[in-house]
Amino acid sequence: MTSGHVLNLETIWKPATGEDALAYVIKLTNNGANALRGFKLAINGPARIDPLAKIEGASLEARLSNHTVFAHDATFELGVGQTWEIVVHGLSYGLRHWSDGANSAYVILDDGTTQTVSTTPTLAVGVNAPLLKGAMRFPMPSKVPATISVIPWPNSVTITGARTVPAGLDLQPQSADARKATAAFGHLVADLFPVEGLVRPAAEGGITVRLADKPGMDAEAYEIQFFEASATIFATTHSGFLYGLITLGQILRGAKQHPQQLVFPNGGKIIDAPGLAWRGCHLDVARQFYSSAEVSRLLKVMAWNKMNRFHWHLSEDEAWRVEIDAFPELTEIGAWRGHGKALPPLLGSGPQPTGGYYSKAAIRDIVALGESIGVAIVPEIDIPGHCYALLQSLPQLRDPNEVGEYQSVQGFPNNCLNPGNPAVYRFMEIIIDEMLELFPAGIFHLGADEVPLAAWSGSPMALELLTELAGKETADKHAQLVNTIGNLHGADEIEGSGTAILQAEFIRRVHEYIASKGATTGGWEEAAHGNVVDKSKTYLVGWRNVAINAALAADGYDIVVSPGQHYYLDMANSLSWSEPGAGWAGWSGPEETYQFEPRQGWTEEQLQHLMGVQSCIWSEPMTDRAIFDRLVFPRLSAVAEAGWTEPENKSWPRFSAFAGLMPIMYGHWAE
Repeated sequence: MTSGHVLNLETIWKPATGEDALAYVIKLTNNGANALRGFKLAINGPARIDPLAKIEGASLEARLSNHTVFAHDATFELGVGQTWEIVVHGLSYGLRHWSDGANSAYVILDDGTTQTVSTTPTLAVGVNAPLLKGAMRFPMPSKVPATISVIPWPNSVTITGARTVPAGLDLQPQSADARKATAAFGHLVADLFPVEGLVRPAAEGGITVRLADKPGMDAEAYEIQFFEASATIFATTHSGFLYGLITLGQILRGAKQHPQQLVFPNGGKIIDAPGLAWRGCHLDVARQFYSSAEVSRLLKVMAWNKMNRFHWHLSEDEAWRVEIDAFPELTEIGAWRGHGKALPPLLGSGPQPTGGYYSKAAIRDIVALGESIGVAIVPEIDIPGHCYALLQSLPQLRDPNEVGEYQSVQGFPNNCLNPGNPAVYRFMEIIIDEMLELFPAGIFHLGADEVPLAAWSGSPMALELLTELAGKETADKHAQLVNTIGNLHGADEIEGSGTAILQAEFIRRVHEYIASKGATTGGWEEAAHGNVVDKSKTYLVGWRNVAINAALAADGYDIVVSPGQHYYLDMANSLSWSEPGAGWAGWSGPEETYQFEPRQGWTEEQLQHLMGVQSCIWSEPMTDRAIFDRLVFPRLSAVAEAGWTEPENKSWPRFSAFAGLMPIMYGHWAE
């Protein structure tokens, strides 16, 4: 790192008008004491410079996805107080929100050292609204739609009366499962709400709460009976008891914090069970890294929302995040980004080494936490696409005779595991074995999304396999796609192509190995290409739209609904530039997310294959943890209620009244 220069970067977005092409203006200002010579400028952020863009004031030195290096001529000098202005006329997609632009930058000096550049959020011409961060505030109204605060809302509430709000809950479990749930609940509230003392003995004012078995109830069902001086929770499993305790804890917190509006009942009952079996949340830890402590915190927040599946997205083009004994290179190389590394700075990371991975010991601790609070953990290794970090770490898995280049929609070249290379299948068997040993839920999610149309078109290994599968004419046609970049503005449609045939063969073989281990295969909806998996041992996450979800269900696939338009929590809360987040799938504010009904339009036969719902936290925009809080909350709770509460029992006025009582991840609230 070289001192002596104080450098600042400003970026400005000018959308295309009837007269002018779009312009992405990049300004580097030297506020230091010395002139700057012999350097290049590197920037990164969600925005991606089109490789064919017209650029004024600089030349495009290098580009990998959202990492871009600009150069000037060798005689260029940036004097004290001067600004170097670069104007780019061409992006992979137009900017929609302030978080889309460059959020990290540095200069590369002629001696190879780097200098960090301070950056400010991208400005949009004509927009002066304050930029928004932090979770939206939903204050408690003076008149509430219900007298107890519970999210997700129970399916039968017949409470009566009110008693003096107790100081806490004195838990008295009557069975082994009840004792297990009691211990888990105690740890949960101590972590989520320290010093509130929700669990406390009678000597400290705790009200007696008995937990007793009641045969015949469903696995996640519970019943709470309220009495003048006590309450009883009935259930048959650890999860049932835990959910009953969470409901009681929410009622107590609401009554303690808002005694004018909310009560703690002294009579009646709550009878409750989830409407859908799968109530999930996905987290992409590759685009941004989250520590074990952060992942654990998210699991606890999920549990408080009665969500029961954590989809852990552990690999991507940008990083590999899980320790694998057989291939230490995956984490030695693929878990880190930085200047001069196999993976450059991306999505807000600077020139210094940035990243991390989860050791097997850390994963076992997180899995144990999940088991204790009713959250099963589903690991994903995204294959055969999205494998740039993997292949940078293990280049021996490539076809050594492959020629040409194809690119993914995110701008990564030649990023797919090769279905024609036998070494790839040996690699996958080792990965599956180690992952299934770590994750006892018995599910391996293999991704299968967004393989580019031209993938493997220059690989002799792949073309030989394609010839065997579909004939020479199909292979020759696929070979003609070599050096075709594909659709830079959206995921390629590969149905019926040579790529789809090759991917289907890859998925078939990997799926058969997973099934041979007694495990279930998960996949994104593209895993249905070729119809090669055993549907009785597979489930799909549908992300494009509900119509596709329903069609796949009609074909016999078990489906978890996660439409990007509504349940992708990286999407911004509105169209406003001042909101952070992505916008390629649209937008969905808390009310829109809440009001979306995942069952709408499904036939009774299709509904037999509806497993549940899932929110997806993709991390490209999450360069600031205050952005995370704004994008994820309270929409996470909205998805949770869609998975638990029957549609006729949902109410936006009630949900919005109580949303402010739910825990958030980092504690960043909107100003």
